Amino acid sequence: MGLLDGKTVLVAGVTMDSSIGFAVAKVAQEEGARVLISNFGRALSITKRIAKRLPEEPPVLDLDVTNQEHLDGLADALRAEGVERLDGVVHSIAYGNPETLLGGKFLDGPWDDVSQAVQVSAYSLKSLAMATRPLLGSGSSIVGLTFDATIAWPAYDWMGVAKAALESTSRYLARDLGPDGIRCNLVSAGPLKTLAAKAIPGFEELDEGWGTRAPLGWDNTDQGPTAKAVCALISDFFPATTGEIVHVDGGYHSLGA
Repeated sequence: MGLLDGKTVLVAGVTMDSSIGFAVAKVAQEEGARVLISNFGRALSITKRIAKRLPEEPPVLDLDVTNQEHLDGLADALRAEGVERLDGVVHSIAYGNPETLLGGKFLDGPWDDVSQAVQVSAYSLKSLAMATRPLLGSGSSIVGLTFDATIAWPAYDWMGVAKAALESTSRYLARDLGPDGIRCNLVSAGPLKTLAAKAIPGFEELDEGWGTRAPLGWDNTDQGPTAKAVCALISDFFPATTGEIVHVDGGYHSLGA
């Protein structure tokens, strides 16, 4: 018996096999879930190749969370794959232009790039929730991924602001979807060497010493603990938890900055 036996899960935002989204899809399949994944644009062909590396090759949906037509058609696209109910929706999507918004560029970040970062990284959680709403019901769970937005981290700059918006969005979704039995939570992971992290100028400064300062230690190449936490929040083992941020960072957050 797996933790997610009989459940159907959409993981939005899977690009490389080093991504957190890929790790979530893998653990969810291992725990018995039927999984669908998504990406869009030029990355879609990469995702289709990467999908073959999962235990079971899942359907890959074309989904740009900034494209209203994609969002409006998502429920029908899922139904076309035989999905009548979603038990889990995983938001593994974020974007911040490293040339203008990251690596010490906070004071110079232009609004056009900032607004795009907030839309892709935060507003899209609400967009994805509403796009999948026709297939969500009591017991369904939405889980997003954040990086502790209570701290002004080195190099993270406007992505930190976008993550703060994501965390607030999750709480409001928890408030408004809770009466229908739909949970919304976030997992705050420590720094992981994903494709997105490699694009951050100065990531090494952010990551430096995390493993030695975290009480449990920290392996920045292991997405497994984060993926397991996401799957646990999708499961039936957190039926009364919503609006929460679960830290998976070796305990670093508990020690302060």
